[in-house]
Amino acid sequence: MTAPRHYITTTIPYVNARPHLGFALELVQADTLARHRRQRGADVRLLSGTDDNSLKNVLAAEAEGIDVQSLVDRNAEAFAALRGPLALSLDDFIRTSRDPRHRVGVERLWRRCAAAGDLYRKHYEGLYCVGCEQFYAEAELVDGRCSEHGTEPQLVAEENWFFRLSRYADRLHELIAGGTLCIEPAARRNEVLSLIAGGLHDFSVSRSHTRARGWGIPVPGDPTQVVYVWWDALGNYVTSLGYGADDPAYEQWWVTSERRTHLIGKGVVRFHAVYWPAMLLSAGLPLPNDILVHDYLTVDGRKISKSGGTTVDPVALADTYGTDAVRWWLLREVPRVGDADFTPDRLIARADADFAGGLGNLVHRIVTMVHRYRGGTVPSLGTDRFTVTTLLDVCAKAPARIDAALADFDFRRATGATWDIVEEANRCIDVTRPWELARAERHGNAAAGERLDAVLSALVAACRVLAEELLPFIPDAAARIAAQVTPVDGSLPPATPLFLRLQETKPHV
Repeated sequence: MTAPRHYITTTIPYVNARPHLGFALELVQADTLARHRRQRGADVRLLSGTDDNSLKNVLAAEAEGIDVQSLVDRNAEAFAALRGPLALSLDDFIRTSRDPRHRVGVERLWRRCAAAGDLYRKHYEGLYCVGCEQFYAEAELVDGRCSEHGTEPQLVAEENWFFRLSRYADRLHELIAGGTLCIEPAARRNEVLSLIAGGLHDFSVSRSHTRARGWGIPVPGDPTQVVYVWWDALGNYVTSLGYGADDPAYEQWWVTSERRTHLIGKGVVRFHAVYWPAMLLSAGLPLPNDILVHDYLTVDGRKISKSGGTTVDPVALADTYGTDAVRWWLLREVPRVGDADFTPDRLIARADADFAGGLGNLVHRIVTMVHRYRGGTVPSLGTDRFTVTTLLDVCAKAPARIDAALADFDFRRATGATWDIVEEANRCIDVTRPWELARAERHGNAAAGERLDAVLSALVAACRVLAEELLPFIPDAAARIAAQVTPVDGSLPPATPLFLRLQETKPHV
């Protein structure tokens, strides 16, 4: 039987500056979904990349006094290098200014929409936010400023190419309201439906070659214009599959894949849930199945943002506190709905409580008891299972609970399902008191010995389930747990500390 295929993507960020923790959140979420789906037998392709063809990148290069390609190359390399510090299992990484797959795909997408009669040229005057790379109506501003960046938009007047977005309003509403295009959580779906109900206006899909400083992909047949960065960037989801060159990967991963899932931040919902599906409808291409939206990370209540000057370096965090601690905080602390405020103290507190004081302590206790009472050999479960029934039940139900949580794009609930095993294993130790069972066994109580076998066997089994189910979330730690409870020549390795207490060993960054 052929494994189901699942194509998972992140957004591709501007590279006007180095990466920050806000984008690391999206990468880790996407990686967790990809690892989980692979674990459950799916054939998965995980894509990320960088959005190089932005006016923001041009302005950043001008501010530094360097050429645009040099700035883009330098910063894009920093984004690509996140693979190691965040333990990412990326299958592909596309750069829109360098990857030969991209331009030909963007050009084909443009021509398909032009052939559908959805591109036309007109003069336009409007308020443009460079941070968003988007025109805004005055009614959409807050006190005359962009609500996302807090800046006053520029008044821009020029002739551009436009896309007939208005033509697709009814169809988009039908697809989203009916669940064919699933947007989660529900608040974001309702936001998109409200936007559509308020009326969709055609939008500009090119910029003058002059205003773009010549940076970007030229409009096919019109060298006076370059393709609007969002049109360009959104196309990466298919250009990375060789859409412009008849690569079989496009058919495999976009046309016939069972699921096509985009992970995005709440600030770019309009582009992914309205513009992108409309472009695909115009070009006659399949739509994504899921658009999963996360909220923001903040520092002292302010959104983490390159342009806003509020940044936290994920590489420095991983170097200081470890990859496991960073991934765990992002998955365990960030809610499905609502922003999450980050501080190093919160990361340390969560890691120390869950790792050093919780998971690590549990595994160490169990392996130590197996060595102390059974010479390192894991006993069989036997028939005396009454005292471990609840633990076995929690372990058995955990995979389905994790599946359901991740299907709802709820990482906090999914990690909670794994932690129920930790808590129940600790409760089992407290209730059964293996040291007392061992003492009774030494005094000739055979039943106590049988019960001790059952307890130790169930506890080791729980650790193995934890190692398996934690693999998508904290792959490095999961591998260490698995090694600790996997016999070598018939005996478990000696108990070793799995986690250090960060409060005692790590400086603040």
